[in-house]
Amino acid sequence: MHYIFSILPDILSGLNITVGLFFLTLIGATPLGILMALGMRSQFFVLRWLLNAYVWVIRGTPLMLQLMFVYFGLPIATNNEIVFPKMTAAVVVFILNYSGYFAEIFRGGIQAIPQAQYDAARVLGINRRKTFQKIILPQVFKIVLPSFGNEVINLIKDTSLGYVISLVDILYIAQGHAVADVTLLPYVIVAAIYLIFTALATLIMKRIEFNYREWK
Repeated sequence: MHYIFSILPDILSGLNITVGLFFLTLIGATPLGILMALGMRSQFFVLRWLLNAYVWVIRGTPLMLQLMFVYFGLPIATNNEIVFPKMTAAVVVFILNYSGYFAEIFRGGIQAIPQAQYDAARVLGINRRKTFQKIILPQVFKIVLPSFGNEVINLIKDTSLGYVISLVDILYIAQGHAVADVTLLPYVIVAAIYLIFTALATLIMKRIEFNYREWK
């Protein structure tokens, strides 16, 4: 126990990177995913085609590879004209990646709303923007919450991929202690932190689902 408590403050010092990457991704990818979902239902074929191709590429390639391409590949490809700091590269890649997954989730939710609701809103003189904001979107959130919650849990675990570009998060710090002290205990501590983090996120998502139960 003495060893655990001796390294715990150091490992926790990387928590701001892990938590920061999580929240910045969620804040950036959620609205972007909604906009992309709307674009994927657009009447413009070119826009639909581009967005579907984007989602196909994002979902068809590993997040780790995307991270390595942006952080290591772009400087090489652009002769160091485009160089992102580690945290910026991670946030940009995570937002772009998760917006693709969220776009598919929200697209499915929007398609589940009957056309009759759009027609009724139009008969009542409600414009398209208010129809979407006040009538459609709350129902879409209720429909997609389980799938959205799964992606939130995946996002928590995926933040550990920042390690591949040497982002100094809790896993990176634990790796240093594990190598220096020849022990697996730092990894056990990190696993416990991720379990606590995912448990909190699960409770919050279930609470949100409970609050949305009145929407039918």
